[in-house]
Amino acid sequence: MPQYPPLTEVELPLLVTGIAGVAGLNAFKYYRAKYPGQVIGIRRDEYWPLSGEGIEGCDILNKAKLQTLFKQYQFRSVLSGLGTCRLKSCELDPEMAQRINVEGIQNLLDAIDSLPHPVRLVHLSIDLVFSGAGTGEYSEEDTTDPVTVYGKTMVQAEGIVAERFGDATILRISLPMGISFSGHAGAIDWIQSRFKKNKLATLYYDEIRTPQYTDCLNKLTHWMLTHDQPGLFHAGGPRSLSLYQIAQIINRVGGYNPDNLQGCPRIDAGPIPPRAGNVSLNSQKLIDTLGFTPFDPWPLNEQYVPTDRNWHQRVDTTIKGSPELLKAVLYKNPSE
Repeated sequence: MPQYPPLTEVELPLLVTGIAGVAGLNAFKYYRAKYPGQVIGIRRDEYWPLSGEGIEGCDILNKAKLQTLFKQYQFRSVLSGLGTCRLKSCELDPEMAQRINVEGIQNLLDAIDSLPHPVRLVHLSIDLVFSGAGTGEYSEEDTTDPVTVYGKTMVQAEGIVAERFGDATILRISLPMGISFSGHAGAIDWIQSRFKKNKLATLYYDEIRTPQYTDCLNKLTHWMLTHDQPGLFHAGGPRSLSLYQIAQIINRVGGYNPDNLQGCPRIDAGPIPPRAGNVSLNSQKLIDTLGFTPFDPWPLNEQYVPTDRNWHQRVDTTIKGSPELLKAVLYKNPSE
């Protein structure tokens, strides 16, 4: 794991929103383990299978219920991971995306404003605020130009947070690599679910991301919740990978049938949803601000990084792929 200075204590109670997503769920588990009884996670009311101690059903669009929750718990810190990231659903129902990703953030900030004390806010955004039309390596100064409704609403949410809550930290992340509750909400989960069922998975050669272990992301949000670092930061991992390469890694490390992976350029994906290109993030501003590198590369072991498009099809006795190996080195940072 990256060598953080000693982490100080988060001001409690802490609210984690969006726990149905990969970043939110893994953060909720991390903070609940550290602060039993002092961390609350929220998810949509109808998402009742996601239940347990510390989990509240509260639609972010239910402003009255949200403010009641804030009044009840008197939160001192908020990690905002809410939003709907289903690209196709957002394209087909942009009003829904607007309500959840934009109005939901407004409701969250209204609830924070309803408290009589200051609240530390860390808000998670996404690399898909960019089109990826160029060579990637986007910095915070680059102009946003999303190609999806999802990306457009996330840009709006960033602007609202920056305007209304100047002390907040906004982190643009990429693909958080960790478990999801549903088993298909995350990048690993969805791809692995196809291979488990011996079904084809088609991924793109030219959509490039900078994924990060949720183990590392949890430490970063912890740092930001306990340090006064307002503003916008790119928080992408140090290794850029195409979606096809990510699928190659999952295929080989998981020990799955290599014939079930197909690749294509994103232009062949069809019009809905449109696909971004190289949206790799340059996180140097974050590294300079922290004074250290917050992320290990995903995957940590260079041995698992594809060298060409047929890499996953070649027999390599040094990689004894299995679902157990995948869980140990892709879902989790093995250096932790």
